[in-house]
Amino acid sequence: MLPLYRNIIGCAALLALGWPAAQAQTKPSRVPRSERQAPVPAAGPRVNKADSIAIRTIFDEALLRGQSYENLRYLTGKIGARLSGSPQAQQAVEWGRLTMEKAGFDKVYLQEVMVPHWVRGAKEKGQIIGEKGKGIDVAVCALGSSIGTNGKLKAGVVEVTSFDELARLPEDKVKGKFVFFNRPFDDRLIEPGMAYGGAVEQRGRGAIEAARRGGVGALVRSMTSARDDNPHTGNMRYDEAVPKVPAAALSTLAADKLSLLLKANPGLEFELEMSCQNLPEEKSYNVVGELIGSKFPNEIITVGGHLDSWDLAQGAHDDGTGCVQSIEALRLLKAAGLRPERTLRAVLFMNEENGVRGGNKYAELAREKKENHLAAMESDGGAFTPRGFNVEASPAVVKQLQRWAPLFRPYHASDIKAGHAGTDIEPLQKAVQPKALIGYDGDSQRYFDLHHSALDTFDQVHRRELELGGANMAAMLYLLSKYGL
Repeated sequence: MLPLYRNIIGCAALLALGWPAAQAQTKPSRVPRSERQAPVPAAGPRVNKADSIAIRTIFDEALLRGQSYENLRYLTGKIGARLSGSPQAQQAVEWGRLTMEKAGFDKVYLQEVMVPHWVRGAKEKGQIIGEKGKGIDVAVCALGSSIGTNGKLKAGVVEVTSFDELARLPEDKVKGKFVFFNRPFDDRLIEPGMAYGGAVEQRGRGAIEAARRGGVGALVRSMTSARDDNPHTGNMRYDEAVPKVPAAALSTLAADKLSLLLKANPGLEFELEMSCQNLPEEKSYNVVGELIGSKFPNEIITVGGHLDSWDLAQGAHDDGTGCVQSIEALRLLKAAGLRPERTLRAVLFMNEENGVRGGNKYAELAREKKENHLAAMESDGGAFTPRGFNVEASPAVVKQLQRWAPLFRPYHASDIKAGHAGTDIEPLQKAVQPKALIGYDGDSQRYFDLHHSALDTFDQVHRRELELGGANMAAMLYLLSKYGL
């Protein structure tokens, strides 16, 4: 039995015997480290008791009366997958607008943006075909923006783990074949996001590099370290200088199987059938809600997530959670009676997954209007256990934010460090030069198990983790609004 639990049981026994509560209390040294009173920093924004009480009020509202979970239930269950240009994406826009109006924001409005409209079509089929023509079905899905195969496409396969390796192969080893990009996540890395960054170029540029060498298509190992039969989609790109060829993701088990069979039989073939296509662009919208600042209304702090999602599941962690947390962050401040001194904007960005059109449009409009953006925050890493915030800013601003870490320590989000903030808020840096871009950071160990796959569903979201995330975001907004940067 752990000492803390032994102490708690002992206290309970003393209370049962009628001892005064004061005699049964544990010693101060037994208080969990995360719950001890944090020291007040000597410099920078003053961390005081009033801030601590205000933030506690935010968390009480979130944990007792939080609305993120039920909002997410509706978004994922009633609307579902929300790929840009789809009817479901438009339904999500209306949902976002109505949800913000219901929350009582001062202003709610839409920003028009043209978005790509790619459709997957019928379920994809993939087979490994041996010398005797016998096929082995494998789990496969089209990558976003890919062209279809125009029926069945059958060809040999060449396996590589890098673009350099592909470039070194003789022409006859590649021409007329599928190029199979099979570089896995580097599982030595503690942060899965780093492993993703080290592998994702295969997905993004695989079809370009395959076509450049005369390949007929690209087969890409899914961007995950999970060993299962769920292929992970994600966007890919084309280059007008080379022919367009279809691109598909294999599940990790399918990739392992294909690699193993290739070693035994380099002459095997792969048959792929995909009916995906790119349709004309569609009109869509960012959804924006504001709480107007009481002292500095022209200084703007943005918080957001992306409203669109891939089409294999419900888009729960990616990024329904970021959307509901962004709405909730403003609602929590309003419900707690904490009127922001600077204007807060919750933005549901459209088209992050296959174009970033919404993020670019938001930045473009901010530049045209000559808006003063103090900071922007994004939640697009799933709603797992809070860890802290990643910051893109000068070293001085990063240190300033780190002085607030003691206020976040009781809520397990005190890890404030330099790092990537978010794709949708990134265009603001060039457009209006905010002092900081901030990414809400949760535990990421399970995120890429679900990311862009059929597993990204509402049941994978934990209610308390979701609500704690929104509360931590609200607390950061409270401090930014009160003290500025």
